[in-house]
Amino acid sequence: MTDFQLVDLKPKPADFRSDVIAGLSAAPKTLPPKYFYDAYGSKLFDDICQLDEYYLTRTEVSILNDNAHSLDELLIYPSSIIEYGSGSSTKIKKLLHSKKIRRYVPIDISKDYLHESAKALSRDFPQLEILAVCADYTDPVALAEIKLKEENNKYIFFPGSTIGNLEPSEALELLKNTKNLIGSRGKIILGIDLLKSEARLNAAYNDAKGVTAAFNLNILNRINHELEGNFQIEKFEHLAVFNHERSRMEMHLRSREKQTVRIGDHSFSFQQAETIHTESSHKYDLDLFEQFVTEAGLKMQMCFKDQNSDFAVVVLGRQTASFEFY
Repeated sequence: MTDFQLVDLKPKPADFRSDVIAGLSAAPKTLPPKYFYDAYGSKLFDDICQLDEYYLTRTEVSILNDNAHSLDELLIYPSSIIEYGSGSSTKIKKLLHSKKIRRYVPIDISKDYLHESAKALSRDFPQLEILAVCADYTDPVALAEIKLKEENNKYIFFPGSTIGNLEPSEALELLKNTKNLIGSRGKIILGIDLLKSEARLNAAYNDAKGVTAAFNLNILNRINHELEGNFQIEKFEHLAVFNHERSRMEMHLRSREKQTVRIGDHSFSFQQAETIHTESSHKYDLDLFEQFVTEAGLKMQMCFKDQNSDFAVVVLGRQTASFEFY
């Protein structure tokens, strides 16, 4: 069995307290969505992915499975495939069976989780060289540190419509940095959630079982337990709405009444119905998205959609090529 290598680029640790204090001091109030994911929050998100209303995960997996052969055909031997925010590396497994891939490079900010995932993958895919990189993939300095032999055969895998959680300026900057990483013949395989009816979107983020609401509210529990906060959770409610102007779903926590909350020595006043913005999830029109990636110096070369056009897996590259729908 081929072992794996883990490289720790020592990503700057998040400062939970400073980020929370800064976000709640802003106008309007915000909290970074990365703090959803403590152990309980991660479990809740796994539960969300199984909900009938939450189409994103199962639709993307279905697209990847149905089009694995076409995706394999675009690879050039020998290839390296780099995954941003790899987590458990579940979605990429279908692609890793390709004989054209020599090296898999999962990038994740959680060193312990990355180590366990890489160890499991080394058992499942003994033919692969696995170079696990503990880093923040949004950091261009970290990306520049990833030196691979297949300089012109590098493929980026970025699933889950995670790019939709970034502000457009942040997403554009990430795509520009990624373009520099892939070289002249590389590609970016990117999952994006497509624009659809508001009713369909609202159902996905306001599920009948209240799992998404619990996931959103859990960030207040984290603040209470880890930062000496005194949020009374029952005095806040989950709110998910579609912002037409910015073409995105927004998650908020809305105060049910006028109140004051303390975190250590800091106090924060809330008016009734005032909200804390916790997450944005941009939904894309394909034509507009194609124009957007052009700003990054990229071109949409392939597009795989499900039959309902709920989700798309797109292939971006530098080379001029025909545009294909599947």
